[in-house]
Amino acid sequence: MDKRNPTAPELLGSTEVLVRKTGRIRTGIIIALQIVIDIGSFFLAYLCSLLLRFGGIPKNDFTEYIQAIFIQVGVYFLFFVLFSLYRTLWKTAGIDELLRVTLASILAAFFGFLLSFLLDRPLPFSVYLAGAALVINFTGFSRIAYRLLRRVQSGMMGSEQWRRTMIVGAGEMGSAAIRQMNDQPWLHMRPLVAVDDDRGKLRRMVRGVPVEGTRVDIPRLAQKHNIDLIVLCLPRVDEKDRREIIRLCSETTCAIKTMPSLQEIMDHKDAGSMRDIDVGDLLTRTERKLDETGIREYLLGRTVLVTGGGGSIGSELCRQIGRFDPDKLVIFDVYENSAYDLSLELNRLFPKLDCIVEIGSVRDEKRLDELFTRYKPQIVFHAAAHKHVPLMEHNPAESVKNNVFGTLNTAKAALDHDAQRFILISTDKAVNPTSVMGASKRMAEYVIQYLNSFGRTRYAAVRFGNVLGSNGSVIPLFRKQIEAGGPITVTDKNITRYFMTIPEAARLVLQAGIFAKGGEIFILDMGDPVRIDDIARTLIRLSGFRPDVDIKIEYSGLRPGEKLYEELFLDEEQPDESGIPGIFIGKVKSPPPEEIKKNLDWLREQIENGEDARTCFTALIKTYKPEKRADADMEGGPE
Repeated sequence: MDKRNPTAPELLGSTEVLVRKTGRIRTGIIIALQIVIDIGSFFLAYLCSLLLRFGGIPKNDFTEYIQAIFIQVGVYFLFFVLFSLYRTLWKTAGIDELLRVTLASILAAFFGFLLSFLLDRPLPFSVYLAGAALVINFTGFSRIAYRLLRRVQSGMMGSEQWRRTMIVGAGEMGSAAIRQMNDQPWLHMRPLVAVDDDRGKLRRMVRGVPVEGTRVDIPRLAQKHNIDLIVLCLPRVDEKDRREIIRLCSETTCAIKTMPSLQEIMDHKDAGSMRDIDVGDLLTRTERKLDETGIREYLLGRTVLVTGGGGSIGSELCRQIGRFDPDKLVIFDVYENSAYDLSLELNRLFPKLDCIVEIGSVRDEKRLDELFTRYKPQIVFHAAAHKHVPLMEHNPAESVKNNVFGTLNTAKAALDHDAQRFILISTDKAVNPTSVMGASKRMAEYVIQYLNSFGRTRYAAVRFGNVLGSNGSVIPLFRKQIEAGGPITVTDKNITRYFMTIPEAARLVLQAGIFAKGGEIFILDMGDPVRIDDIARTLIRLSGFRPDVDIKIEYSGLRPGEKLYEELFLDEEQPDESGIPGIFIGKVKSPPPEEIKKNLDWLREQIENGEDARTCFTALIKTYKPEKRADADMEGGPE
């Protein structure tokens, strides 16, 4: 006999088997209990019907009547099985369950009557009618009794455990949210009041919750009812109205959650579950939904390479690309963990997608040549870059090597291997740059304009501002600081930034790729700039705290390379309409190809000889104006 000690995987496996067996046993007991209750209900219902009909059971017919009742019990049980009434969870029993109980009971009464008649064991006809009605009542009550007991149990919990909740939107989703709160006491939410802009619902009740006003009454009602939490149930409201409602909610001290929007439900994202307010909800403009026909035409059946595919923009590009049925999607990144996690996600979302992860750096020309030789990508999205402004001020040479020459290496590989399109992800910090990072991205734009002169590959750049929620961006930093109790650090009270969501940025990048004829710099319409201080204060309010009271805001001063405001266009650029909503083309005359090549060769030589990148950029980029400021603390928070 093998007396060796079990290994950890074996122990985990045996534990999993035990849990499964326990779960099956528990489920079997519950089903058996429901069957016993139902059979008792069938018998009791028809027995009561006889008692009501005769005031008792006639002694002469006692045996025949009891036999007839047992026939009814068998028929009812068969119909309850056929209607899958033993496969429904008690905790979810509701109207649908009661409707099936009713239909099954009516049919069982009818067929039971026919069978009893054929077997010469009939009961009085009125007994069948009364019996069916009693069965519906008895079995229906047994199914909702579990939820009633849970409601009573939750009502016995101390009031200090509950979050007093307001529902915004008294439609079907609002009703579902109230039901969810009532049925799931561990949510610790007690709905007390609802608001809805439909005045026909005013002074009505939704599952026992009164509708007492419209959106403008949110601050007043929150104060009147001492509300702790506001839940938005607005699946069909447009973005403008949604943000107005969020603004009104943020005037209170309540935390805010939301039920999924109609688009999220259609995309099967967290349908039916509450979530915190998404960073995209803080934008002051409507995201553009673009026509995707052209995107499909140039991605369908092609091999697509995304460098920096594990990053915020790169990974979202991969998710969007997967929807358009490319032949292959190659994710190239130096960080294996994020790339591997993304590949697992894509395999789950798109089981038929041929998704390949390759690890390596865009600095490595030999590795890039191997990659392009093996896969022959036709479309290249170049998202690999160092983007953290203060860190690149502290490591300027690394910014040049990665952002400038990494772009050059990848773009040359695309040219050498006859790629059809090469799209560079640029940044608004490349416009009149004051940072090393911005200057390096401006040089990267020069690179694609230089290589475009050779003609075989269409090169273009897409320039946009900050993306909400990306790695290293300001929103995740603020959330962490709020969770820690503050303070929130803002560099300057008046600092502004352009923002868009990661999915919107990725869609616009893909859309710009359709119209890339060569050498363009596509500039995404970012709407109006947003004050970082306003975002910080809104996030504090949405978390249920008061700015400057519960959570302090500290102003740390601009960091090295940081501008008070960003720009999307150079002074000499004349933005033209591209024909694509939300995308402009910045027309500027680039230096001659031979001049750009000469400058790149000189820059490489200077960096290899240890020259300061700032000095080099000052000589190469006339719009570069470096801030003369000592290096600052890196913990001031990313842009």
